[in-house]
Amino acid sequence: MDTSSLELSAPEPSPSLSRRAARTVVGLGFGYVGVYLCRKNLSVAVPLLTRAFGATKGEVGRIASVSTAAYAVGKLTLGPVVDRFGGRRSFLVALSAVALFSATGALAPSLGLLAVAYSANRFCGAGGWPAMMKIVPTWFARDRGAVVGALSVSYALGGAVAALLARQVLAAGGGWRAILAVPSVVLVAIALGAAAVVRDGPLRAHEGSSRQAVKRVAWRALLRVPRFRIVCALSFTLTLMREAFNTWSVDFLASLRAADAHSVGLAALESTSFDVAGAVSIVVMGFVYDRTPARARRWLVAAILALLAVVLAVLPGAAASSVGAAVWLVGAVGLLVYGPYSLLAGVFAVEAGGLEAAATASGVIDAVGYFAGILSGEALGRVLDFGGYRLGFECLAAITAVSAVLALGLRAGDEGDR
Repeated sequence: MDTSSLELSAPEPSPSLSRRAARTVVGLGFGYVGVYLCRKNLSVAVPLLTRAFGATKGEVGRIASVSTAAYAVGKLTLGPVVDRFGGRRSFLVALSAVALFSATGALAPSLGLLAVAYSANRFCGAGGWPAMMKIVPTWFARDRGAVVGALSVSYALGGAVAALLARQVLAAGGGWRAILAVPSVVLVAIALGAAAVVRDGPLRAHEGSSRQAVKRVAWRALLRVPRFRIVCALSFTLTLMREAFNTWSVDFLASLRAADAHSVGLAALESTSFDVAGAVSIVVMGFVYDRTPARARRWLVAAILALLAVVLAVLPGAAASSVGAAVWLVGAVGLLVYGPYSLLAGVFAVEAGGLEAAATASGVIDAVGYFAGILSGEALGRVLDFGGYRLGFECLAAITAVSAVLALGLRAGDEGDR
C-alpha cells in the first residue's frame, strides 16, 4: 500500500525541536512502562489467586483470556478513535483509565469481578500503543524505525519492572490485592509527568489529504495487501507466545520449587529474564533489521523463529533437571520472540498507515494478535491442567515452527521495501 502521497511539511530541525521530541519520546516510554506495571502484575498474582479462591489454572486463566479479548476489541475500536482525536489526548486518557481500573481490580471480591475490572484495564490500555504510533510520525520524518524500536523496549522493560515491583510488594507482606493496587498509584504519578512533556509534533499532512488517506488505509483495505496479511498472521502466533509467557512464566518457575510465598517471589524475580532479554532483543533487532538487505529480511525472521521452536521443545526437559537452566531458557525465549514481535505493530504499522492512520494500522495488527492471545489464558491453562508444562511447551513449539514458515512469506517489494 502506497502512503508516500502523504507529503509532509517538515520544519527545519532545531535544538528546541530536538529537545521537545526527545522529551516526548521519554514521556511516551515511561508512560507505556506504567501501563505494563498495571498489566504484568497479574502474572505474579496468579499463584496467589489460585490459593486465595481455591481455583484451577483454567479458572484463573479465564481472567487472562477474557481480558485479552477486551484488549483485542480495544485495539480494533480505539485505533480509529486515536486517529480522530489525536495522539497526546488519547495517550493521557489511556494512562488515567488504566490506573483507575487497576485500582478497582484490587477491590474485587471474586474472580468474576476481578475479570471485569482487569478487562476494563486492558481495554483502555489498548489505546496506549496506537496513540504512541500516532505521535511518532508527527515528530520524525526519518529514523522512525529507530524511534519505534526504542519505544518498543518500554513494554519489555515494563514487564520486568512490574515483576520486580510485585516482588517488593510480596516482600513487604502484601497479598494479591496489594500487587494490583500499588502499580496504579505509580501510574498516576507517571501520567502526571507525561502530561507535562508529551506533545504532538509539528509534521502535518497537506490539507485535504486526510479523508482520502484514512479511506485508503482503512483496516479492510489494509487486509487486502498480501504482506500485511502475513504480518497479521505472525502477530497471531507471536502474540500467543508472548502472552503465554507473560501469564504463566512465574507459575512455571514457581512450580519447580515448593509452593510458598518465597518461591513465588523468587520466581517473579527470575521471570524478568524473559523481559530483560526481550528488551535487548528489540534494540538489536532494530539495528540488524535496518542493515539487512530487504530481500534477506524474511530469512532473518524465519531463522530466529525456527531457533525459538527448538528452545521451546527442549525447555521442559532442561527445567526438570535444573531450575537455573529453566531461567536461562525462559530468557532465551524472550530474546527470540520479542525482536520479531517488535517489528509488527511498530515499523510495519507506521509504514502502512502513514501520518493519517498509523494508529489504525497498529491497532489492526495488534488486535489480530491478541485474539490469539486469548488462547494463552484459559485454553492454555486447560492444557497445563491436563498435561503439565511439558505438553504446553510442546504445543507452543509446534506453533512457533508454523510461524517460521509464515515468515518466509514476507517477500520484499509487496509494500514498498527498499
